[in-house]
Amino acid sequence: MTGYLHPDYAKSLSEFGAPLQLPESGGWLLKRAIDGVEVDAMGTYPLFACSDWNSLKCDFDQVGKSLVSVVVVTDPFGEYDESLLRDCFGHLVIPFKSHFLNDLSCPPESAICEHHARNAAIGLKQVTVERCGDPLSYLDDWVRLYSVLTQRHRITGIRAFSASSFAKQLKTPGIVSFRALRGLHTVGMILWYVQNRVAYYHLGAYTDEGYQLRASFALFLRALEYFAESGIRYANLGAGAGLGSAADDGLSRFKRGWSTTSRTTYLCGRIFKREEYDRLVRARGVTAADYFPAYRKGEFN
Repeated sequence: MTGYLHPDYAKSLSEFGAPLQLPESGGWLLKRAIDGVEVDAMGTYPLFACSDWNSLKCDFDQVGKSLVSVVVVTDPFGEYDESLLRDCFGHLVIPFKSHFLNDLSCPPESAICEHHARNAAIGLKQVTVERCGDPLSYLDDWVRLYSVLTQRHRITGIRAFSASSFAKQLKTPGIVSFRALRGLHTVGMILWYVQNRVAYYHLGAYTDEGYQLRASFALFLRALEYFAESGIRYANLGAGAGLGSAADDGLSRFKRGWSTTSRTTYLCGRIFKREEYDRLVRARGVTAADYFPAYRKGEFN
């Protein structure tokens, strides 16, 4: 097991919940306390992955005895269909976001848009890209870069990640990292996880100079070339900020420019203890039903 399937990745998120292994399916959840009395669970951020989706219902039948509810965003490469998801979750199964994918068997010139190819060429003239042989040894550089991202976009909550969390992520089996240098200074880094012949783009961060030097384009081009040469079948570039593959935010445009196709993730939820769930909703005075679980609405604002 590597990447999001590995226990070390779940442990890297332990500040937000106690890692809970699903023994039959091979997935991981984070158990979270509710008012110090009840417990619910969420899938690991950003994706919930399983090695055996057909065994997920069996796991839920067992762990659900101690949980109020569970919510996950599914791995777009999971071996499931909507029918299986509805059988496992029951209460909530809806298309969530489209993830942009690069089919690495396609020639780069046919997979990358002209705009990105041009910017990558400019970027490679201004920065040097190298794969980090030991990603953990670049922890300080990464934390420094990521602080620029969190301040620029006012990132809080689970997506902010602590230095301790990153220390665990950078030594999780399957991690692959690249950095861009201007002279001797690191101006950008990107992190990926490889599992089951898919490279999942995890995070990227840059200095202000890195943005100006178009380090992101240089890094993505070299990463895709590396994965193609390594026999990886797909690169999952993740989703944009908006919903659906037609979203037109800047992040969506950037990822779409590297992609050849897309796949949909699903937001799935299940209520194990209906009476407790309803009591928690009433106690918080929640009326809107556009968030699951409803009693946690606003938790990541």
